[in-house]
Amino acid sequence: MLIGLPKGLMYWKYGITVRTFLEELGLEYIVSPDTNRDILDRGVNTCVDDACLPVKVFHGHVDWLKDRCDLIITPRIMKVTEREFICPKFCGIIEMLKNSITGLPKLTEMPLNMVTREDLLRWFMSIGKSMGCNRKSILQAYEKAIGAYRDMEKGYDDSGYEYKVALIGHPYNIYDDYCNMNLRRKLNRLGVGVITEEKVDKSVIEEKVTSLFKRPFWSFAKNSYGASIALYEQGTIDGIIYISSFACGIDSIVIEIIKDYIGDFPFMVLKIDEHTGEAGVDTRIEAFCDMLERRNLNEDKCSESGKHLHSC
Repeated sequence: MLIGLPKGLMYWKYGITVRTFLEELGLEYIVSPDTNRDILDRGVNTCVDDACLPVKVFHGHVDWLKDRCDLIITPRIMKVTEREFICPKFCGIIEMLKNSITGLPKLTEMPLNMVTREDLLRWFMSIGKSMGCNRKSILQAYEKAIGAYRDMEKGYDDSGYEYKVALIGHPYNIYDDYCNMNLRRKLNRLGVGVITEEKVDKSVIEEKVTSLFKRPFWSFAKNSYGASIALYEQGTIDGIIYISSFACGIDSIVIEIIKDYIGDFPFMVLKIDEHTGEAGVDTRIEAFCDMLERRNLNEDKCSESGKHLHSC
């Protein structure tokens, strides 16, 4: 059997884990191409209208794969941390696909809890056994897959730029360059480096959310808030750019509590959907970078004025 891997949603975070697992078992697989206009059009035409952009894009990747493979790995991810959950659409993604796309091959439907080793192994075991692999080889492939994820370089932390901003948002918005219109490359060209939440220690993120009235039960919200506040307090960034999918309920809340904490610190929300125009995005990015430069110049002037006043 030929296995299909859609290059959308949590593939951007765990894709290397699944690929390594399949390779270690000697299973043949195909990955859908990077998101492009064709993939997006397929998703828009097959997915329900009120879904967010990442879910539509995922539909597009599955639609591209459906006639090219015998099984598509579509993880029904429920949670990645104890007492936390992720977007509800992940729980129902299988039903959305089945009711939106015709002619689908077999999909993986087993729920995936990533809280414990046993939960994760159970999911990988179900895939391996469905391919006719024995338990010993599945266990060996699982260990290799976990090791590959542990060893891979995660996130961005640019150096050598005059300014640096925190790039915050769900991983599939941060790392899918088509959806975010090559935001990191655009910022780099304007002399601005980026850093992402993966470069913030998990214990620090956990510490920052304890100051909230109620602990977030959405993993994405916790990571976005904790990383933003940690980087802001460390003074290692000049601003924050939050990439948000239009109509994302989780983002609508976490954005406001971040803004409430950081006050007048430079903060830009970049809303994206299938109608977002690149020219408008470019204008906003350029204006934000200009603001960072002007703010820095004003702070230098105030600093100089303070020195002169002190000497008098």
